[in-house]
Amino acid sequence: MTHRMLPPSARRPASVELRFVHRRNDRKSLVFSCDAAGRVDLDALDERRRNEYLFARALMGRDYAFPVMASCDR
Repeated sequence: MTHRMLPPSARRPASVELRFVHRRNDRKSLVFSCDAAGRVDLDALDERRRNEYLFARALMGRDYAFPVMASCDR
């Protein structure tokens, strides 16, 4: 049975991620779950992840490239 054949109630919405890729290849990229509009729920993040998100946003264009949204399967 393909995804198209499933009733709407059985379809799982695609997960979306916001990816901040570090401009240096030897550094890790940061990935956060977001909604379809690219909004990250800061209240759902623990303190460490929230700080990483705010850090990446503050350094966009300098250490991190501007974020891209990508769908993922979970």
